[in-house]
Amino acid sequence: MTYVCNPINMEYKYQLTEANGTMVTYREAADPSLVLFQGKYYLFPSMTAGFLASDDLVDWTFHPLNHLPVYDYAPDVRVIGDYLYFSASHLTKNCSFYRTKDPISGEFEEIEGTFPFWDPNLFVDDDGRLYFYWGCSNQTPIYGVELDLKDMKPKGESIALISGNNTVIGYERKGENHIPISQEEIERIVQGYTRMNPDISEEQQNMIRVAVGNDPYIEGAWMDKHNGRYYLQYSAPGTEFNIYADGVYVADHPLGPFTLANNNPYSYKPGGFIPGAGHGSTLEDKHGNLWHTSTMRISLNYIFERRIGLWPAGFDQDGELFCNQRYGDWPLKIEQAQLNPWNDPEWMLLSYDKPAKASSSLEGKDPSNATDENVRTWWKAASSASGEWLEVDLNRVCDVHAIQINFADDQLKVDLPAGAVLQERRYIDERRHYTRWLLEGSVDGKTYFVIEDKSDAETDLSHDLIVREGGIKARYIRCTVKELPFDQHACVSGLRVFGIGEGTLPEQTSGVQTELVSELDLSVTWGKDEVVGYNVLWGFAPDKLYHSHMVFGVNQLTIKALVKGQPVYVRVDAFNERGITEGEVYKAV
Repeated sequence: MTYVCNPINMEYKYQLTEANGTMVTYREAADPSLVLFQGKYYLFPSMTAGFLASDDLVDWTFHPLNHLPVYDYAPDVRVIGDYLYFSASHLTKNCSFYRTKDPISGEFEEIEGTFPFWDPNLFVDDDGRLYFYWGCSNQTPIYGVELDLKDMKPKGESIALISGNNTVIGYERKGENHIPISQEEIERIVQGYTRMNPDISEEQQNMIRVAVGNDPYIEGAWMDKHNGRYYLQYSAPGTEFNIYADGVYVADHPLGPFTLANNNPYSYKPGGFIPGAGHGSTLEDKHGNLWHTSTMRISLNYIFERRIGLWPAGFDQDGELFCNQRYGDWPLKIEQAQLNPWNDPEWMLLSYDKPAKASSSLEGKDPSNATDENVRTWWKAASSASGEWLEVDLNRVCDVHAIQINFADDQLKVDLPAGAVLQERRYIDERRHYTRWLLEGSVDGKTYFVIEDKSDAETDLSHDLIVREGGIKARYIRCTVKELPFDQHACVSGLRVFGIGEGTLPEQTSGVQTELVSELDLSVTWGKDEVVGYNVLWGFAPDKLYHSHMVFGVNQLTIKALVKGQPVYVRVDAFNERGITEGEVYKAV
C-alpha cells in the first residue's frame, strides 16, 4: 500500500466521557504531533493511550504508552539530540516532561515540571537553545519562553507572542462557516448546564458564556525554522467547526516579535467529505518532503469526536508556508522519493450522488447518505445482525482503483467496563474491537467477485482504504458488514469509490463573478454545469492560490477567511469523473 486517504486509516480509540451528567461514547484522535526519530515516523495524537509508528507514512503500528499522562490533551513530541521528548496539557498541576531513547521498547524518564500549561510545544534551535510555546484560550495569548535543557526550567519570564484578532483575521471568526453563534444559542447552552447543575453560580454561568461565545480559541502552537526565519503555527477558532484551521506568524527570533504571514490560514479545509485542518504539526520526511498533519472534524456524538488528516506541504520561493488540501480527502500516493506537493489526484470520485440500496435501513438513515460526500450523515441498518449490506450503483461499468469505507457511530450507549475508573471525566477503552466486512464488486448486479475480504480481520479500522492500482471493472460495489464494536448497527457515512470515468473533461467554469461583501468576506458565483463538483481556490497573489473549498451541487460560495487589507485572487476549477479543468484567475473586486 502506497496510498492514503484522509482521515488517516488508524484504530481510533473509543472514549467514554461524562458530559452534563450523562455518559457519551465516541471515537477520538486529535492534536497530532508527527516527528521523524531514528529513521522512523512517530505520530502522537490526543486520547489514543499510545502512539503510532511507521516506516513510510502509510502503514501505521499502534504502541501503548505506559506511565505517561495519556489522559492529558495535546501531546507534544520533539526530537532533541538522542532523545524523544514528550509532554501534555494540564491547567491545575505542574506538567512534567518525559524523554526516551527508544519509545517502542524503552522507558521514559520524567523531568518534573515547574508550571502548568496547555497545548505545549518544544523547539530546539540550530544553536542548541531550547524554547517552549503554549496556550489554549479565547481570552489569553500563546506564550513563549526559553528553557534550560538540563532541567527544563524557564530561563526568564514568559512572553505573550500572539493573540486572537478576529476583526482583522477573518478565519479566526468562530462558528460553522465562520457564522457567529447567536446569543440565543449561547443562552440555550448555558441553561443546559444550569439544568444539569442547579447550584451553578452566576459567575460560573458567565464563564460558560465566555467559553462558548464567539471569541476565537488561539491554541495548538508548533514552531518550525526555514531559511533563518521562525514560523510559529497556531490553530483557530474552534475544533468543533468545519473551519478549524492552522495559521502562521513569522519572526527573525524564536521569541518574536511576530507578524502575520501573507499566506493565511496555511492549513484550511472547510469543505469536502470530512472538513477541518487545525491543531497539528509540520514534518520534513526522509526525502525532503514537507507534510502537515492536523485535526479533522465530525463532532456529532460529542464535540471532541475527531480524526487525523495528513497533507503535502511546503515553503514556496518567497518563504510562504503552504499546505495542499484541494482534494484533501481523496486517495493520495506517497512514494518514497521527492514529490510535487501540488500533484493532482490520479483518480476521480465516482460515487457522489450515485444510487445506493441496502439490506435494511432505519428512517432518516437511508443508503443515499453514504454517497452524499458528508461524513456527518450515514446509512444505518435496521438491525445489528451480521450480514447487513450496502451497495452503490455507479450507473455504468467503471475503472475502479480505490474504495474507502467510512464507518460511523450513532449515539452509542456503552457501560463502563467492570472496575474502570474515569480519569478527567473520561475513560479510553483499550479493549480489542473488530471491524469486519466483505467488499465485493459486480458488472451486472448478478454475479459478484471479491475485492477484499476482512471477515476475520484482527483490526478495528473505521476508515479503511482498499486500493487496486491496476484497476478493476465494476458497476456495483457492495459492502457486507460482518462484525462491529459493541455489536452496534452497521453505520456507513461514506462508501466512496475512486477511479476513471467515461466521457470528456468538464468545460471551463464560466460566468465567474466576485463581490467583496466586506473586508473579510468574498462572495463568488459562477455558471452551473453538468459536473461532479467545484474547487474554489483563492490567495493573496495570482500565483499563490493556496486556499481551497470543495463544494457539490452549488454554484456560489462565500469565502469568510480573508485577512483585512490583502488583495484576493480567485479561480474556480470544475471536476467530473474524468478529470479536472482549471478555471481562469480573477482579482476579487
